[in-house]
Amino acid sequence: MIKKVIHKVRRTLTLMSHAGSNYECPFCNYKAKDLVPLGLDLPVLREKHVVGAGRRNAGCYQCGSTDRERLIYIYLKDSLRIFEHPEWHILHLAPEKNLSKALIQGGIKNYVCGDLFTEGYHYPDYVQNMDVQQIPYGDKHFDLIICNHLLEHVPDDKKAMNELNRVLKDNGTAILQVPISMNSERTSEDFSVTDPKEREQKFGQFDHVRIYGQDYVTRLQSCGLQVTKVNISSNYPKLGLNPEEDIYTVKKV
Repeated sequence: MIKKVIHKVRRTLTLMSHAGSNYECPFCNYKAKDLVPLGLDLPVLREKHVVGAGRRNAGCYQCGSTDRERLIYIYLKDSLRIFEHPEWHILHLAPEKNLSKALIQGGIKNYVCGDLFTEGYHYPDYVQNMDVQQIPYGDKHFDLIICNHLLEHVPDDKKAMNELNRVLKDNGTAILQVPISMNSERTSEDFSVTDPKEREQKFGQFDHVRIYGQDYVTRLQSCGLQVTKVNISSNYPKLGLNPEEDIYTVKKV
């Protein structure tokens, strides 16, 4: 009981000390003067100038949302106008907590969440055990697929891309975000590296198997996907978005 009271007091003091007007979280509406530091400061991420990874001030003090999560949410809400299409069938892979909650509370009914269950992790009841390399749904099933920073974990990303193409409707859209090196032409991957510590040093995280380069678009195109790249961060200066992170959307060719 005492520990709970102490935790509550500390949390209240933290929120009070960081309150301000520089940033506003679209999930919990907390207004802050700064953001929580997130990510790892690793040499490989700095050397390769990897956007979507690395140490950065990006977290919400109240709900814990990240810059990557807020970016996708505001794109779904304002650009795709997702809440005007409750009939859409949506697949959300490796779903983020705040984003899932917003979609469910926003009336999205045909909403499927999937993640590859890993020992030691807890998954909400609404999340299915699912491998993106073998999606258990029929061809052309989903109007929208959200795959936010997942493919860098997947051994056979080409197989995953083909699966995403298979289950996407002809007029559907998929959002496929990954960490991308801004100064590397080619994707860096080495499947002989299996040690978590070595993967962290080589790929920027213990469970990553590659760092995508500027060939990411051509990798998607080779799987029959038409790619559009947009950057909306300057439109939302108070959301604490990474100004360098583009949004990659794909459709069937």
